[in-house]
Amino acid sequence: MNKKLGYAIALLIALAAPFVGYPVFLMKLLCFALFACAFNLLIGYTGLLSFGHAAFLGTAGYVTGHALAVLGLPFEAGIVLGVLAAALLGLVMGLLAIRRQGIYFAMITLALAQMVYFAALRLPFTHGEDGLQGVPRGKFLGVVDLSHDLAMYYVVLAIFVAGFALIVRIVHSPFGQVLGAIRENEPRAVSLGYDVDKYKLLAFVLSAALAGLAGATKTVVLGFETLTDVHWTLSGLVILMTLVGGMGTLAGPILGAFLIVALENKLGDWGTLLAGLTGIDWFSTLGESVGIVTGLIFVACVLLLRRGIVGEIGAAWAASSRRRRTP
Repeated sequence: MNKKLGYAIALLIALAAPFVGYPVFLMKLLCFALFACAFNLLIGYTGLLSFGHAAFLGTAGYVTGHALAVLGLPFEAGIVLGVLAAALLGLVMGLLAIRRQGIYFAMITLALAQMVYFAALRLPFTHGEDGLQGVPRGKFLGVVDLSHDLAMYYVVLAIFVAGFALIVRIVHSPFGQVLGAIRENEPRAVSLGYDVDKYKLLAFVLSAALAGLAGATKTVVLGFETLTDVHWTLSGLVILMTLVGGMGTLAGPILGAFLIVALENKLGDWGTLLAGLTGIDWFSTLGESVGIVTGLIFVACVLLLRRGIVGEIGAAWAASSRRRRTP
């Protein structure tokens, strides 16, 4: 009941947010939040650390951008093609990497993602370092004009809610329980008769498809797609988002994505404001030190918040509830 109430409050805040904040920035937050949730499905609920998830985000973005800008397909078709491309890439990468574990699995995904990066750099339809430009938003269902930021925001919010609801359903399904068993003790899951590789491969493809949904939506929102979205640094950034927010929690990756993306985009403004309030000129250079600030946040979470922000809050709440129940 508490979770349902929290989700309802969060949805109400999200519905009212574009009347307070900048809609394009809010849409970017939602896209990265969905990306982090997709990654969390793999690492938090299956125990697989992928260093190549940016490949799915960027591939879907390029396919969707090409479908809308060059082929002239409608919005829905472009999004579907992007998701299918990411799922297919996830299937190929998963078949190659899924039989390895630990650091070997992570390194294989990183190597395959770098191959995707160099392909994006060389293929003609991606336009190399220039990237895809001028991607049109089109119309939703042929009726709603998505060139208006407010209309686009609510479509993106609906996509995020649908993706998040799918993740919640997966986690709480029998399939999700098997994934949890694989994460906790894979040899025991094998001894119980489960085809572990099949379950891990399906989880990998689902995570890739959801990451592709985030990438396709992001391309439509911003109107362009660049090599940044297939670079390995973005794969590291989504790991940071998930760990800071709380790996293995539903709300943690959302909070982590909001925090990291807000820091990357607003730290310079916050530094200028602090410099004006305090008279300390050093604060005005904070915008140039985003990497240092996010690195310090990561170190602080590793040392002080091992479960992430949401994970620690949940653990503290559970401990408090146990103390109240104990006579």
